[in-house]
Amino acid sequence: MTKPAISHIAFLTPGNYPDHAPLQGLEETLQLFELGESLGYNGAWIRQRHLEHGVSSASTFLAAATQRTRHIELGTAVIQMGYESPFRLAEDLLTVDVLSRGRLNVGLSAGQPNHLELIGPALFSGDWRQEDFSYDRVRRLRDNLSGRWLADENTLIASPGNQQRPRLHPDSPGLVNRLWYGGGSLKSAAWAAANGFNMLIGNLTSGEETNNYYEAQLAQIATYRKNWPEDAPRRPRIAAGRVIVPIDSADTPTRRRYAEFAASRYERTLTPQGPRRTLFSQDIVGDAEQILERLFNDPILREVDELRLELPYEFTADQYRQIISDFATLIAPELGWRRRVNHEENIDMAL
Repeated sequence: MTKPAISHIAFLTPGNYPDHAPLQGLEETLQLFELGESLGYNGAWIRQRHLEHGVSSASTFLAAATQRTRHIELGTAVIQMGYESPFRLAEDLLTVDVLSRGRLNVGLSAGQPNHLELIGPALFSGDWRQEDFSYDRVRRLRDNLSGRWLADENTLIASPGNQQRPRLHPDSPGLVNRLWYGGGSLKSAAWAAANGFNMLIGNLTSGEETNNYYEAQLAQIATYRKNWPEDAPRRPRIAAGRVIVPIDSADTPTRRRYAEFAASRYERTLTPQGPRRTLFSQDIVGDAEQILERLFNDPILREVDELRLELPYEFTADQYRQIISDFATLIAPELGWRRRVNHEENIDMAL
């Protein structure tokens, strides 16, 4: 059996905070990004969450993270475009990418946003039921990030002290190559590839032609690759996400908490859930040896070279630190990953 050959690891964190102390949780999450960089992770990603005690503005949070890190890729998964203005979000993301010196990665999704019956009147003018939540909203964001001029070369706008051609600022040309789509169906996989988006696949997916989670994701990867343009100027990136919880350096109460967490979510993995036939992968909880056995037998990981560690909701900051530390030191190297050594570290070692 061919072992996985993972060269890029990242983690995705929910960015929890207590309702009464948001600063505490946001600071702890920024510290987790700093720890991830020191451990050599290639990427640190934040979830964007609405109406919850989590990060509601990923671009704002990641702007802060640009000032606390220097090398690690910064990402968000996923921004539901139904909540967003493709124009204003583009300006925010371009600003963050410039502040990060080109480290931003943006995960996106289309479709009707969650809780629309609650937030629709606050978000839209008129009847929110008539809004367009199609892929076109995502495509417009991509186009706004591309640096395109908004009119012909003879069109100028006046601003204090000068005249200039209109386009979104600041310009950050490489960002369009670091856009990701949260693919969970054959249709979304085909669309993401045809429109030049990298693909995120996670621990849940649509069971369109099978009840088997792995078969469904293998079909999506094959569809994505089939639809990637042959004349594209770059190779596509595909990143697989898994909920992985190593117990090696955890104390006894924490190990018990991890086991209870996995047990509470096991039943949903047995059959497709809901009208969309959602399939869930099993959470991977155990010591490094047990986890590696599971990962070596994961057929998806033999198809990709990027793995994203999806941290569970509602764990503590100490538990998140323990999980990403154990994974980077005990598990990732056995999957083929090699810790990134920063230029500054090379200088220190030479001295």
